[in-house]
Amino acid sequence: MIETPYLLFLGEAPDQLAAKVAQGIKDWRPEFAVGQFRMDGCKADMKLTDMTLDEALEAGAKTLVIGVANRGGMISHEWRHVLAEALLKGFDLASGLHNLLSDEPELVEIAKAEGREMHDVRVPEVDYPIANGKKRTGKRCLAVGTDCSVGKMYTALAMDAEMQKRGMKSTFRATGQTGILITGDGIPLDAVIADFMAGAVEWLTPDNDEDHWDLIEGQGSLFHASYSGVTMALVHGGQPDALILCHEPTREHMRGLPDYALPSLEELRDLALTLASRVNPDVKAVGISVNTQHLSEDEANSYLADLEAEFCLPAVDPFRHGAGKLVDALAAFD
Repeated sequence: MIETPYLLFLGEAPDQLAAKVAQGIKDWRPEFAVGQFRMDGCKADMKLTDMTLDEALEAGAKTLVIGVANRGGMISHEWRHVLAEALLKGFDLASGLHNLLSDEPELVEIAKAEGREMHDVRVPEVDYPIANGKKRTGKRCLAVGTDCSVGKMYTALAMDAEMQKRGMKSTFRATGQTGILITGDGIPLDAVIADFMAGAVEWLTPDNDEDHWDLIEGQGSLFHASYSGVTMALVHGGQPDALILCHEPTREHMRGLPDYALPSLEELRDLALTLASRVNPDVKAVGISVNTQHLSEDEANSYLADLEAEFCLPAVDPFRHGAGKLVDALAAFD
């Protein structure tokens, strides 16, 4: 188990989205977040107290969590000095990067000498099967996006929280490092060998009660030239009954791909339904989740109303306005 509370390490994150791991922990497990550690040039801010390592220890922090999800998931040379110092001062370390803490000889040596723990949450711990495509009991809802980092995890977490409040049967199924750090369980899907990714999703979402919903954390985007593979594994391995379409309307291009424009929600709906219907002919798009953080309240309400009129689906920002409309759609699912 990873000891809490955490000091969230933001490094020199170039923008808020680059620190999405820290953002997810701060938003969904605020009791775990003592403060933040930022290096020179960091442009992300969790609105937590900036702390030195000594100040964080004094405040009770047990684990330094790397809260950055950079392209390629690498530990920089500058970070190594901070991570080594944290171990020497008595912190454990936790990371969801592809560049494993356990592959850093200096850190391994210090951790061993100091009796500290290092947790790599992006390491598969199960021998996952190859997907067989067999129909499973229970129901499954998958969030799919027009791009990466548009709110797929937040959508599933918000829906699960609302369903738990209503006494409905649901389970949030984490498929990435942030979800695992928030809930303590799940699969690091993008670190699973490609042939076994869909099988890992089948393993994560087994047979269940007929009125139970698995809310599967989405990853990547079917339209993203870098990360479409992991999305495809979720679509086929998840065999979703319901799809939630996720979008961020102010994006000027795909995340990390300035030459690629975002697809429309209509394109997302049609492609996702076509691919998902291969493993579940009865799949339906039941709602639209919009990340409206860069819109005013009036702009957000107007945009959502227009979407509802155009698509005849409930449209909401579940983090800003609550996930009630999306949960209503699942409650009425036939």
